[in-house]
Formats: sequence, structure tokens, C-alpha cells
Amino acid sequence: MMRGKTGYEHLNEPLHILVEGELPVEIVDARLMQAREILEDLLKPMDESHDFYKKQQLRELAMLNGTLREEGSPMSGSVSPFHNSLAIKRAKTRG
Repeated sequence: MMRGKTGYEHLNEPLHILVEGELPVEIVDARLMQAREILEDLLKPMDESHDFYKKQQLRELAMLNGTLREEGSPMSGSVSPFHNSLAIKRAKTRG
């Protein structure tokens, strides 16, 4: 929907990742190769049965939505950086 609109010109380009950094010239090539290897690994499709993080995220979403059904052995722990064992606390607002 946003293609062709001002500020969204990048949507007309192929999918890409821009990596920028301010490093001495002698370090740039090695760091870019490291970044490329990491990004290529992250972009490889994974068999969903082995995707631990996706399973944990879906479980947490179901807990928040109240639709969690425990099937088989429960998965323990959270991979969310925003999750803790205490109740969710909301910021106080005026009004």
C-alpha cells in the first residue's frame, strides 16, 4: 500500500540489509564478512519443529491472550526480554 509514496521509496528495491559502521579501513572487510555470515545464517529457513524461539514466543502470546492449552510436556522459561515471573506492570497514567 505504501509503494510509490514519499518516504517509502525503499519498498521498490529488492529485500536487502544495510550495514554501516565507522571503523578503520583495515577492519571493515573482516567485520563485513562476519556480519554477512551471521545474517545469512539468520535468514536460512528452519524446520519449525526445531525452532525453540518461535515455540516460546507463540506460547507467551497464547498466555497473554488467555488461549494457552498445555499439551504434552510444558516448556519452561521465557526467551522474551520483557517477560518475568511477576505480573505485568503497567505505567501509571493521569486522567
